[in-house]
Amino acid sequence: MYQLAPNIELLFTEAGDYHDRVRAAAAAGFDAVEMWGPTGVDAPATPKDLPALKAALQETGVQLTAQLAEPRTQFMIPPWDHSEFFRKLDEGVEIARDLGCPRLVVGSGTGFGGWKRQVQLDKLIEIYQKAIAQIDGSGIGLVLEPVNVRVDHPGSLLDRTSEAVYVARGVASPQFGVLYDIYHSAVEGEDMEAELAGAGGLIHYVQLADAPGRGEPGAGELDWAERFRLLRDAGYDGPVGLEYYPTTASEASVAHVVEIARAA
Repeated sequence: MYQLAPNIELLFTEAGDYHDRVRAAAAAGFDAVEMWGPTGVDAPATPKDLPALKAALQETGVQLTAQLAEPRTQFMIPPWDHSEFFRKLDEGVEIARDLGCPRLVVGSGTGFGGWKRQVQLDKLIEIYQKAIAQIDGSGIGLVLEPVNVRVDHPGSLLDRTSEAVYVARGVASPQFGVLYDIYHSAVEGEDMEAELAGAGGLIHYVQLADAPGRGEPGAGELDWAERFRLLRDAGYDGPVGLEYYPTTASEASVAHVVEIARAA
């Protein structure tokens, strides 16, 4: 079964602060969690007590599998100034290393107004080549997340898995890959089997939620036995982040997801 990583922004919120959510996830049988931005500069993420979070991770043996790079909407243009992204990238890498987190999730923002789409994608390649060079030797990877523009992220540039794969191929680094979010892909009407086949091993992280609604698997209309089969057939064996809005109490919700993943 896949290593499942509940998102502690959305799950186990009943437990209290983030470090207590880590302990609640561990008590529920999980050995991994994920989160959004560590310093909370981007809503709806909020600042974390990082020493307390680190202590909870070490105490429980739970691994933090992913955190967001900050700021998330870093490439809104004009102005042509990405200095805050690169400054915060160093900070994010330092935090990730301290927390034992192997990857940062990055995005496209809203792109470069008025430019042809191909030019914008090539500009993203340049930006992320520079980012990879900047964090070389850190042991931290970057995963680029395309998001749906139909429901959750209107105005975002990168909404197609194939275009994220194009950027990843252009960056051409083992430290850089694609985050494939099953929910975002489904909302955009993509064929999961075709997208995974086209990625050619560049999927470095996976997240899930059901569609429509972004609830836990079983709350929407997706066939989860089929989705997990497609992941296996594509050769993906990494962690799977549970980034969904639970429709029931967290403990019951995640227990249901574990059952589905185990049976798939």
